[in-house]
Amino acid sequence: MEPKVANHSLPAVKAAKKPPKLKTVAVLVRKDWQLYSLLILPVMYLLIFKYGPMIGNVIAFRRFMPGGSIYGEKWVGVHYFNMFIHDPAFWNVFKNTLLLGALSLLFTFPVPIIFALLLNEVKSKRFKKFVQTASYLPHFLSIVIVAGMILQLTSVNGSVNSLLEFFNGERINFMQRAEWFRTIYISSEIWQGMGWGAILYLAALTTIDESLYEAARIDGANRWKQTLFVTIPGILPTIVTLLILNMGAFLAVGFEKILLLYNPVIYETADVISTYLYRVGLVSNNFSYATAIGLFESVIGLILVFSVNAISRRLTDRSLW
Repeated sequence: MEPKVANHSLPAVKAAKKPPKLKTVAVLVRKDWQLYSLLILPVMYLLIFKYGPMIGNVIAFRRFMPGGSIYGEKWVGVHYFNMFIHDPAFWNVFKNTLLLGALSLLFTFPVPIIFALLLNEVKSKRFKKFVQTASYLPHFLSIVIVAGMILQLTSVNGSVNSLLEFFNGERINFMQRAEWFRTIYISSEIWQGMGWGAILYLAALTTIDESLYEAARIDGANRWKQTLFVTIPGILPTIVTLLILNMGAFLAVGFEKILLLYNPVIYETADVISTYLYRVGLVSNNFSYATAIGLFESVIGLILVFSVNAISRRLTDRSLW
Protein backbone atom coordinates (compact mmCIF):
# COMPACT_ATOMS: atom_id res chain seq x y z
CA MET A 1 0.00 0.00 0.00
CA GLU A 2 1.49 3.34 -1.07
CA PRO A 3 2.05 5.98 1.65
CA LYS A 4 -0.08 9.10 1.44
CA VAL A 5 1.73 12.10 0.04
CA ALA A 6 1.16 15.41 1.77
CA ASN A 7 -0.61 17.99 -0.33
CA HIS A 8 1.92 20.84 -0.48
CA SER A 9 -0.38 23.03 -2.56
CA LEU A 10 -2.28 23.94 0.61
CA PRO A 11 -0.76 26.35 3.16
CA ALA A 12 1.32 24.63 5.80
CA VAL A 13 -0.60 26.24 8.61
CA LYS A 14 -4.26 26.99 7.99
CA ALA A 15 -4.72 28.61 11.34
CA ALA A 16 -2.39 31.51 10.50
CA LYS A 17 -5.07 33.89 9.34
CA LYS A 18 -5.03 37.65 9.49
CA PRO A 19 -7.03 39.00 12.40
CA PRO A 20 -10.18 40.91 11.44
CA LYS A 21 -9.61 44.62 10.89
CA LEU A 22 -12.18 45.61 13.47
CA LYS A 23 -10.47 43.49 16.08
CA THR A 24 -7.10 45.03 15.22
CA VAL A 25 -8.51 48.57 15.49
CA ALA A 26 -10.14 47.71 18.83
CA VAL A 27 -6.80 46.42 20.17
CA LEU A 28 -5.00 49.58 19.04
CA VAL A 29 -7.65 51.85 20.59
CA ARG A 30 -7.59 49.91 23.85
CA LYS A 31 -3.80 50.09 23.95
CA ASP A 32 -3.51 53.86 23.31
CA TRP A 33 -6.94 55.08 24.39
CA GLN A 34 -5.47 58.21 26.01
CA LEU A 35 -4.12 59.39 22.64
CA TYR A 36 -7.28 58.50 20.74
CA SER A 37 -9.39 60.35 23.31
CA LEU A 38 -7.69 63.57 22.18
CA LEU A 39 -9.49 63.16 18.86
CA ILE A 40 -12.95 63.45 20.41
CA LEU A 41 -13.15 67.26 20.47
CA PRO A 42 -11.69 67.83 16.96
CA VAL A 43 -14.00 65.17 15.50
CA MET A 44 -17.01 66.70 17.27
CA TYR A 45 -16.01 70.14 15.96
CA LEU A 46 -15.80 68.84 12.38
CA LEU A 47 -19.12 67.00 12.63
CA ILE A 48 -21.03 69.91 14.18
CA PHE A 49 -19.53 72.93 12.41
CA LYS A 50 -18.24 71.49 9.11
CA TYR A 51 -20.20 68.42 8.06
CA GLY A 52 -23.51 69.21 9.79
CA PRO A 53 -24.08 72.53 7.98
CA MET A 54 -23.56 70.78 4.63
CA ILE A 55 -27.13 69.51 4.95
CA GLY A 56 -28.24 73.13 4.50
CA ASN A 57 -26.98 73.05 0.91
CA VAL A 58 -30.36 71.56 0.02
CA ILE A 59 -31.89 75.06 0.06
CA ALA A 60 -29.92 75.77 -3.12
CA PHE A 61 -32.59 73.59 -4.75
CA ARG A 62 -35.54 74.74 -2.61
CA ARG A 63 -37.19 78.12 -2.00
CA PHE A 64 -36.23 79.17 1.52
CA MET A 65 -38.40 81.65 3.41
CA PRO A 66 -37.14 83.27 6.64
CA GLY A 67 -39.08 81.84 9.57
CA GLY A 68 -40.02 78.67 7.68
CA SER A 69 -38.39 75.27 7.48
CA ILE A 70 -34.58 75.31 7.46
CA TYR A 71 -34.76 72.92 4.49
CA GLY A 72 -36.91 75.23 2.39
CA GLU A 73 -40.59 75.38 1.51
CA LYS A 74 -40.78 74.31 -2.12
CA TRP A 75 -38.58 72.35 -4.51
CA VAL A 76 -37.38 74.59 -7.38
CA GLY A 77 -34.59 72.44 -8.87
CA VAL A 78 -31.84 74.42 -10.61
CA HIS A 79 -33.80 77.67 -10.69
CA TYR A 80 -31.26 79.58 -8.58
CA PHE A 81 -28.35 78.20 -10.60
CA ASN A 82 -29.97 79.55 -13.75
CA MET A 83 -30.37 82.89 -11.99
CA PHE A 84 -26.65 83.44 -11.37
CA ILE A 85 -25.67 81.97 -14.76
CA HIS A 86 -27.71 84.74 -16.40
CA ASP A 87 -26.74 87.42 -13.86
CA PRO A 88 -24.10 89.85 -15.27
CA ALA A 89 -23.25 91.04 -11.74
CA PHE A 90 -22.29 87.50 -10.73
CA TRP A 91 -19.90 87.02 -13.64
CA ASN A 92 -18.21 90.32 -12.82
CA VAL A 93 -17.53 89.20 -9.23
CA PHE A 94 -16.52 85.74 -10.50
CA LYS A 95 -13.94 87.37 -12.80
CA ASN A 96 -12.64 89.50 -9.91
CA THR A 97 -12.38 86.42 -7.71
CA LEU A 98 -10.47 84.47 -10.37
CA LEU A 99 -8.03 87.35 -10.88
CA LEU A 100 -7.41 87.86 -7.16
CA GLY A 101 -7.03 84.10 -6.65
CA ALA A 102 -4.57 83.83 -9.54
CA LEU A 103 -2.57 86.86 -8.35
CA SER A 104 -2.51 85.48 -4.79
CA LEU A 105 -1.23 82.13 -6.05
CA LEU A 106 1.33 83.80 -8.30
CA PHE A 107 2.76 86.17 -5.66
CA THR A 108 1.79 85.13 -2.14
CA PHE A 109 2.53 81.40 -2.59
CA PRO A 110 6.21 81.58 -3.73
CA VAL A 111 7.20 84.49 -1.45
CA PRO A 112 7.27 82.37 1.79
CA ILE A 113 9.41 79.78 -0.05
CA ILE A 114 11.92 82.43 -1.15
CA PHE A 115 11.86 84.00 2.32
CA ALA A 116 12.56 80.62 3.97
CA LEU A 117 15.46 79.95 1.58
CA LEU A 118 16.96 83.37 2.35
CA LEU A 119 16.60 82.87 6.10
CA ASN A 120 18.25 79.48 5.77
CA GLU A 121 21.36 81.21 4.43
CA VAL A 122 21.63 83.62 7.39
CA LYS A 123 24.52 82.61 9.65
CA SER A 124 23.82 84.92 12.59
CA LYS A 125 21.30 83.16 14.85
CA ARG A 126 20.41 86.36 16.70
CA PHE A 127 19.65 88.27 13.50
CA LYS A 128 17.75 85.27 12.11
CA LYS A 129 15.52 85.06 15.19
CA PHE A 130 14.85 88.81 15.06
CA VAL A 131 13.82 88.65 11.39
CA GLN A 132 11.62 85.62 12.01
CA THR A 133 9.85 87.26 14.95
CA ALA A 134 9.31 90.51 13.06
CA SER A 135 7.91 88.66 10.04
CA TYR A 136 5.53 86.54 12.16
CA LEU A 137 3.91 89.49 13.93
CA PRO A 138 1.63 90.71 11.08
CA HIS A 139 -0.08 87.31 10.99
CA PHE A 140 -1.33 87.77 14.56
CA LEU A 141 -2.79 91.21 13.93
CA SER A 142 -6.57 91.45 13.73
CA ILE A 143 -7.98 91.89 10.21
CA VAL A 144 -9.68 95.05 11.49
CA ILE A 145 -6.32 96.48 12.56
CA VAL A 146 -4.69 95.50 9.26
CA ALA A 147 -7.52 97.08 7.26
CA GLY A 148 -7.30 100.23 9.38
CA MET A 149 -3.55 100.45 8.77
CA ILE A 150 -4.03 100.02 5.01
CA LEU A 151 -6.70 102.73 4.90
CA GLN A 152 -4.51 105.11 6.89
CA LEU A 153 -1.39 104.46 4.82
CA THR A 154 -3.19 104.84 1.48
CA SER A 155 -5.37 107.83 2.41
CA VAL A 156 -4.83 111.16 0.68
CA ASN A 157 -2.86 112.46 3.68
CA GLY A 158 -1.28 109.08 4.44
CA SER A 159 2.36 107.99 4.45
CA VAL A 160 2.30 106.58 0.91
CA ASN A 161 1.05 109.85 -0.58
CA SER A 162 3.49 111.85 1.53
CA LEU A 163 6.29 109.73 0.06
CA LEU A 164 4.96 110.28 -3.45
CA GLU A 165 4.82 114.02 -2.87
CA PHE A 166 8.40 113.98 -1.54
CA PHE A 167 9.53 112.53 -4.88
CA ASN A 168 7.52 115.17 -6.78
CA GLY A 169 4.60 112.88 -7.45
CA GLU A 170 0.89 113.65 -7.22
CA ARG A 171 -1.26 112.49 -4.34
CA ILE A 172 -3.62 109.62 -5.22
CA ASN A 173 -6.82 108.64 -3.46
CA PHE A 174 -6.00 104.94 -3.72
CA MET A 175 -9.15 103.55 -2.14
CA GLN A 176 -11.33 105.51 -4.56
CA ARG A 177 -9.47 104.19 -7.61
CA ALA A 178 -10.58 100.72 -8.74
CA GLU A 179 -7.35 100.01 -10.62
CA TRP A 180 -5.28 100.17 -7.40
CA PHE A 181 -7.29 97.75 -5.28
CA ARG A 182 -5.69 94.51 -6.48
CA THR A 183 -2.17 95.86 -5.96
CA ILE A 184 -3.01 97.02 -2.43
CA TYR A 185 -4.74 93.75 -1.53
CA ILE A 186 -1.97 91.45 -2.82
CA SER A 187 0.75 93.60 -1.20
CA SER A 188 -1.01 93.40 2.18
CA GLU A 189 -1.44 89.62 1.79
CA ILE A 190 2.29 89.19 1.13
CA TRP A 191 3.21 91.37 4.13
CA GLN A 192 0.78 89.60 6.44
CA GLY A 193 1.46 85.99 5.44
CA MET A 194 5.11 85.89 4.38
CA GLY A 195 6.64 85.07 7.77
CA TRP A 196 3.92 82.70 8.94
CA GLY A 197 3.92 80.82 5.63
CA ALA A 198 7.67 80.29 5.84
CA ILE A 199 7.42 78.25 9.08
CA LEU A 200 6.60 74.96 7.35
CA TYR A 201 9.36 75.45 4.78
CA LEU A 202 11.91 76.23 7.50
CA ALA A 203 10.86 73.04 9.29
CA ALA A 204 11.22 71.09 6.04
CA LEU A 205 14.71 72.54 5.50
CA THR A 206 15.90 71.05 8.81
CA THR A 207 15.11 67.53 7.54
CA ILE A 208 17.52 67.71 4.59
CA ASP A 209 20.58 65.51 5.11
CA GLU A 210 23.76 67.60 5.51
CA SER A 211 25.76 64.93 3.67
CA LEU A 212 23.95 65.95 0.48
CA TYR A 213 25.39 69.46 0.79
CA GLU A 214 28.85 68.04 1.47
CA ALA A 215 28.64 65.85 -1.62
CA ALA A 216 27.48 68.84 -3.68
CA ARG A 217 30.41 70.95 -2.43
CA ILE A 218 32.85 68.17 -3.29
CA ASP A 219 31.43 68.14 -6.81
CA GLY A 220 32.11 71.89 -7.02
CA ALA A 221 28.57 73.19 -6.56
CA ASN A 222 28.29 76.79 -5.33
CA ARG A 223 25.55 78.04 -2.99
CA TRP A 224 23.14 78.68 -5.86
CA LYS A 225 23.56 75.18 -7.31
CA GLN A 226 23.25 73.64 -3.84
CA THR A 227 19.95 75.47 -3.42
CA LEU A 228 18.79 74.46 -6.89
CA PHE A 229 19.73 70.77 -6.76
CA VAL A 230 19.63 69.93 -3.04
CA THR A 231 17.49 72.40 -1.07
CA ILE A 232 14.54 72.83 -3.42
CA PRO A 233 14.16 69.08 -4.17
CA GLY A 234 14.36 68.49 -0.41
CA ILE A 235 11.36 70.71 0.32
CA LEU A 236 9.46 69.86 -2.88
CA PRO A 237 7.01 67.46 -1.13
CA THR A 238 6.03 70.27 1.26
CA ILE A 239 5.63 72.71 -1.63
CA VAL A 240 3.42 70.29 -3.58
CA THR A 241 1.25 69.50 -0.55
CA LEU A 242 0.65 73.16 0.28
CA LEU A 243 0.00 74.01 -3.38
CA ILE A 244 -2.73 71.35 -3.61
CA LEU A 245 -4.31 72.56 -0.36
CA ASN A 246 -4.16 76.20 -1.51
CA MET A 247 -5.94 75.30 -4.74
CA GLY A 248 -8.95 74.23 -2.67
CA ALA A 249 -9.22 77.81 -1.39
CA PHE A 250 -8.43 79.36 -4.79
CA LEU A 251 -11.80 81.14 -4.97
CA ALA A 252 -12.07 81.79 -1.23
CA VAL A 253 -10.15 85.07 -1.20
CA GLY A 254 -10.13 87.05 2.04
CA PHE A 255 -13.73 88.01 2.75
CA GLU A 256 -13.12 89.99 5.95
CA LYS A 257 -10.30 92.13 4.59
CA ILE A 258 -12.10 92.94 1.34
CA LEU A 259 -15.34 93.73 3.19
CA LEU A 260 -13.46 96.21 5.40
CA LEU A 261 -11.53 97.79 2.52
CA TYR A 262 -13.93 98.03 -0.39
CA ASN A 263 -16.67 100.53 -1.16
CA PRO A 264 -19.21 100.94 -3.99
CA VAL A 265 -16.81 103.13 -5.98
CA ILE A 266 -14.34 100.25 -6.44
CA TYR A 267 -16.82 97.37 -6.81
CA GLU A 268 -15.55 97.01 -10.38
CA THR A 269 -12.35 95.29 -9.18
CA ALA A 270 -12.92 94.75 -5.43
CA ASP A 271 -16.24 92.91 -5.35
CA VAL A 272 -15.69 89.13 -5.09
CA ILE A 273 -17.95 86.10 -4.65
CA SER A 274 -17.80 86.13 -0.84
CA THR A 275 -18.77 89.81 -0.55
CA TYR A 276 -21.45 89.37 -3.21
CA LEU A 277 -22.85 86.44 -1.21
CA TYR A 278 -22.88 88.62 1.90
CA ARG A 279 -24.94 91.29 0.19
CA VAL A 280 -27.27 88.87 -1.59
CA GLY A 281 -27.72 86.43 1.29
CA LEU A 282 -27.57 88.40 4.53
CA VAL A 283 -28.43 91.91 3.39
CA SER A 284 -31.11 91.02 0.82
CA ASN A 285 -32.28 87.82 2.62
CA ASN A 286 -32.05 85.77 -0.59
CA PHE A 287 -30.56 82.73 1.16
CA SER A 288 -31.36 80.12 -1.50
CA TYR A 289 -29.69 82.16 -4.23
CA ALA A 290 -26.62 82.75 -2.05
CA THR A 291 -26.44 79.03 -1.19
CA ALA A 292 -26.53 78.09 -4.87
CA ILE A 293 -23.60 80.41 -5.61
CA GLY A 294 -21.69 79.12 -2.58
CA LEU A 295 -22.26 75.51 -3.68
CA PHE A 296 -21.07 76.39 -7.18
CA GLU A 297 -17.89 77.91 -5.70
CA SER A 298 -17.27 74.83 -3.53
CA VAL A 299 -17.67 72.43 -6.47
CA ILE A 300 -15.10 74.42 -8.47
CA GLY A 301 -12.70 74.28 -5.51
CA LEU A 302 -13.17 70.50 -5.27
CA ILE A 303 -12.51 70.08 -9.00
CA LEU A 304 -9.34 72.19 -8.72
CA VAL A 305 -8.01 70.10 -5.81
CA PHE A 306 -8.56 66.82 -7.66
CA SER A 307 -7.11 68.23 -10.90
CA VAL A 308 -3.95 69.65 -9.31
CA ASN A 309 -3.48 66.44 -7.29
CA ALA A 310 -3.70 64.35 -10.47
CA ILE A 311 -1.32 66.66 -12.38
CA SER A 312 1.16 66.61 -9.48
CA ARG A 313 1.03 62.80 -9.29
CA ARG A 314 1.70 62.54 -13.02
CA LEU A 315 4.51 65.13 -13.21
CA THR A 316 6.30 64.78 -9.85
CA ASP A 317 5.08 61.40 -8.47
CA ARG A 318 3.92 63.29 -5.38
CA SER A 319 0.32 63.80 -4.33
CA LEU A 320 -2.01 63.85 -1.33
CA TRP A 321 -3.66 60.56 -2.35
